[in-house]
Amino acid sequence: MNNTSKNLEDILFEEKKLTADQLSAIRIESANTGASVESIIRDRGLIKNLDLAKAKAATLGSEYVDLDQVTIPSEVLDQVSQDLAKKYMAVPFDLKNGTIHLAMADPLDLPTIELIERKTGLKVKPYLSLPESIQNAIVNQYGKSIGKDVSEALGDIDTPATKLEENIKDVKEVEGIVQDSSVARVVSIILEYAVKVGASDIHIEPGEKNTRVRYRIDGVLQEKLSKIPKSSHESIVARIKILANLKIDEKRKPQDGRFPIEISGQRVDLRISTLPTIFGEKVVIRLLKDEGNVLKLPDLGLRGVALKNFEKALLKPNGIILVTGPTGSGKTLTLATALHKINSARINIMTLEDPVEIRIPGVNQVQVNNAAGLTFANGLRSFLRQDPDVVMVGEIRDNETASLAVQAALTGHLVLATLHTNSAAGAVPRLLDMNVESFLLSSTLNAILAQRLVRKVCPYCRERVEAPPSAVKDIKESLGPLYSKDLLSLNNKVPYKGGDSEDAKNQVKEYEKEVENLELDKPTTQSESNKFYLYKGKGCEKCDNSGYKGRVGIFEVLDVTEKIGTLITQSPTTDEINDEAVSNGMISLIQDGYMKVLEGLTTLEEVLRVADD
Repeated sequence: MNNTSKNLEDILFEEKKLTADQLSAIRIESANTGASVESIIRDRGLIKNLDLAKAKAATLGSEYVDLDQVTIPSEVLDQVSQDLAKKYMAVPFDLKNGTIHLAMADPLDLPTIELIERKTGLKVKPYLSLPESIQNAIVNQYGKSIGKDVSEALGDIDTPATKLEENIKDVKEVEGIVQDSSVARVVSIILEYAVKVGASDIHIEPGEKNTRVRYRIDGVLQEKLSKIPKSSHESIVARIKILANLKIDEKRKPQDGRFPIEISGQRVDLRISTLPTIFGEKVVIRLLKDEGNVLKLPDLGLRGVALKNFEKALLKPNGIILVTGPTGSGKTLTLATALHKINSARINIMTLEDPVEIRIPGVNQVQVNNAAGLTFANGLRSFLRQDPDVVMVGEIRDNETASLAVQAALTGHLVLATLHTNSAAGAVPRLLDMNVESFLLSSTLNAILAQRLVRKVCPYCRERVEAPPSAVKDIKESLGPLYSKDLLSLNNKVPYKGGDSEDAKNQVKEYEKEVENLELDKPTTQSESNKFYLYKGKGCEKCDNSGYKGRVGIFEVLDVTEKIGTLITQSPTTDEINDEAVSNGMISLIQDGYMKVLEGLTTLEEVLRVADD
C-alpha cells in the first residue's frame, strides 16, 4: 500500500499507535500553535521513537532501517568517509548491484544524495534512520577500521628512519618533518580511536621489527595495531613529544608531559610518559576525560549497608575516611564522587593529588610537585593554614603524611585519603606500621572503603547458562544468609535477550528499578534452592566481541564502631579486625561481587580475577 499521500498522524492512527482522541487533540494543538504534528507527538511522548520513525519513513515514500541492528562490512563503510558521514548524517550500510544503501536522518536531502553519488560513482538508495542510531554507527562502526586508516596514513609517510635517529642539529627541521600531515593523521587516528572505545590508556611500544599499539579498555589491555613499521616509530613519538612540549632530542631519559585534545565535542586531557627501551622509546598516554555528568555513589556500584555507612561517615564534621585498593581500582573516582556529594558554598574543600585527574568545580585542587618541594607532607602542612573544612589527600605514602592526616582530623577537619591495601581491614595494620599511635587512630578513623572494578556483561549480547554445581556451592557458602529468595528471584528475571530495541532498553530499566528497590545485602528469607543462572556476553559489535561493556565497582565498607575502635588500641591483626567487622554486618568484596554475578551485572571469572586474594 502506498502511504506517501497520507499524513503522519493518519498512518499512526491506522496502525493503532494513536487513539481517535489523541489524533483529534494533536490536530487541534497543531492548528492553534503552528507546531508540527511530529514535534507534538515527540514532546508528549505519545509513541515510541521507533514507531514514529517507521511512520515518518512511510510518509516520505522511503524505507526505515535500524542501524543498531546492522553489522556494516568495512568495504561498504569505505565508500563514504567518516568525516563525510559525520557532516551529512549519512551512513552507508549495504552495497548491491552498483547501488549503495544509505541511512539518513533526512532521506529527502537531495544535495547530499547527489554529492555521495558523485564521490562514489554509485547510485544511492536513501533510507530513514534515527539520528541517534546514525551517531552510534559513526562512533562504533567506523571505529573498527583503525587498522586500515592507520595503514593508509602510514603509506604517505616518506621519512627515512635515519633522519630522526641521527644526532639532531636542527630541531626546527625535525619539527617540520613530524608535523607533516601524514604523521599528524596517524597520531590523530590513534587518539580518536582511544576516545571512541573508552580506553583509559594507550601504549605505543617499539619492537625489533614493528611497533604495536595497545589500548586499556575496561581495565584490560587489548592489542589493536601490531604492524606499524619500525621506520615510522620515531616520527610518531616525536609528533607526540611536540604536542606535549617535551624535548624531542632527549631519548635517553624518561619524560613526562601533558596536552588537551577535543574529539566529537568532548575535551580530554592526555598525560604523556616516555621511557627508553632497547628498541626505542615507549610512550604511554593516560586519557583523563572531562567528566560532563556528575556521578552519584550508587552509580559506582555502592548500595545498601555499604552506601549507608559511607554516607554516614561523609556527614561527620571531622575524622578520617580511607579508600583502599590497588592501582586502577577506581579510588580516585570514588573520592571525586564523594566530594561532589558534600560540596557546597558553605565549606572549603582542598585536595592534594598526584596528578589531578578529575576536576571538581568549586574545589581547590593542588597538584603535587616534588621537584619544587611540594610533596604530600609539605602540601598537607600548608593546607592546614588555608582554613579548610575538608581535606583530600591523594595518597598516604609515608609516616609523615599519615601523622599529619591524623593531626588534621584531631583538629576538627574531615580528611579523605587513599591507601594501598588489599582489604578494608588491612588499612589499620598498615597505618600502625607507619608509626601512627593506635589510640589516636581509634579516635579519628570513621570508615574504610575497599574496592575493585569488574567488567560488566554487555547488555546487548547477554545470555544465560545454568550454574554448575561447583559455582552453586561456592556462591552459596560465601553469601551465607545473603543467599535469599529475593536475590534468586531477581536472578531469574535478568533481561538477557539482548538487542538495542526500545523494548529491550525498557526491560533493562524495569529490572534495574526492581534491583534498586530491594535491599539485596539485607538478609531475608534464606533460599534452599540450588539452582540459579550465570550470565555472560557472547560478543557483538557493541562490545567489540569481548562480551563486556563498561565497569562497575564491588565494595566493602568497614564502619569503625566503638568496638572496632577499642580493638584498634590493642594493635590487632587484619583477620581480627575483619572478623569483628563481618560480625557487625560488613559485606565483603567477594560477597558484593557474587551478588552482582547473580544480578547479571558481571561474571564469576571477573569477580575471582579481582577479589579472590
